[in-house]
Amino acid sequence: MEEAEWVWMDGTLVPWGEAKVHVLTHALHYGTAVFEGTRVFATPRGPAAFRLDEHLERLVRSTRMIGLTLPYTMDELRAATLATVAANGHPACYIRHLVHRGYGEMGIAARGCPTVVSIASWSWGPLLGTGGVRLMTSSWRRNDHTVVPTAAKATGPYLNSVMAKNEALDAGYDEAVLLNAAGYVSECTGANIFVVRDGLLATPPSSAGALDGITQDTVERLAAGLGLRAERRELLRSDLYVADEVFVCGTGAGIAHVSSVDRRELGGPGPVTAKLADAYDAAVHGRDDRYRSWLTPITA
Repeated sequence: MEEAEWVWMDGTLVPWGEAKVHVLTHALHYGTAVFEGTRVFATPRGPAAFRLDEHLERLVRSTRMIGLTLPYTMDELRAATLATVAANGHPACYIRHLVHRGYGEMGIAARGCPTVVSIASWSWGPLLGTGGVRLMTSSWRRNDHTVVPTAAKATGPYLNSVMAKNEALDAGYDEAVLLNAAGYVSECTGANIFVVRDGLLATPPSSAGALDGITQDTVERLAAGLGLRAERRELLRSDLYVADEVFVCGTGAGIAHVSSVDRRELGGPGPVTAKLADAYDAAVHGRDDRYRSWLTPITA
């Protein structure tokens, strides 16, 4: 990855190479951390963070779900984010917010450990490239919400995604889709999934174990602006096979069309996916005034 100059850690900008944690950090041993991924895009008015407040609000919700005390307000986190990106001089970048239980004591509960907050930014292209995504159904099942809070963007449960992603790469695919314990489609390892059939868009609900995605919500709003219907409902694996189009979406991936599912060819991108991808590109780059409120300018 391309290193930047500064990382914000608990109120201070520190050099990238000095942004370190202790080897006995609680989160390193027990996964007690939550995170967010946000993107900054180049716009005619300068770089701007896309839906920053929504990402920060979800970060706050995630800390509450896993029992972390967040020592900063939304306003402070927003200001720190803008300061970090500005200090690194990025015209466009990816932002990673991390809130974790730090070093203080060992043990499962370890309630005496401090909460540490960091913000990093770096240049990072689309995570699934710009070609069609070759998707496979993973043998691993998505975490169940009765076991871990799947609505929290927490680090520990992401081992599930790591296992599925590596399984897909080892098998010669680009990405994996996970089914939940009941056999319904949940999501991919780091992105939500949509199917298009007869012009109707459908995406799994959070009750299927899918993260309530901000890009997922963006797609639904863009679809409404294009006069397209979108709904959240349970999807079977076979729904992916008979779809007219399939695409995945997320902060890291953007909107990426799926060219095949379990070696069943879909081709593409289809017309609906292409329209949504164009609308998304216009929104994030500030070319569509209807969505300007989604952009937070990066100011020094």
